[in-house]
Amino acid sequence: MKCPFCGSADTQVVDTRLSEEGDSIRRRRKCAACDKRFTTFETAEIRSPQVVKVNGNRADFDREKVRVSFQRALHKRPVPTALVDEAIARIDQRVLSQGEREIDSRRIGEMVMAELAKLDKVAYIRFASVYRSFQDVDDFRDAIREVSKA
Repeated sequence: MKCPFCGSADTQVVDTRLSEEGDSIRRRRKCAACDKRFTTFETAEIRSPQVVKVNGNRADFDREKVRVSFQRALHKRPVPTALVDEAIARIDQRVLSQGEREIDSRRIGEMVMAELAKLDKVAYIRFASVYRSFQDVDDFRDAIREVSKA
């Protein structure tokens, strides 16, 4: 680690501590050249995968877009926010744990549908009607049968 004051690469770690949250390490360092001290932080970097859209475009995975989907589907439905947050966290964890650089937007949509089916059947139908581009009443009927079996 280079000294931010003189640029020397000869620095020593004087003290190491885990942050209160436990997600980073704080290190106090001392420069051997200029004798000044400075602090560095070490954290894990997790890269979100690129989402491959139906049209072939790519975008960074955005947890907030997933949240907006839930909010639209669950509009005026009696589902506690804590349960929604847990569902979004499960989706986020599944996406990150796959460790892939890219993920198909369809897979994310299916994950959202699976979580909505657990939370609220009406919200599931709402989301499915847009996600699957329902064309007529038969599509709704099929989705209702599908969610009734679950």
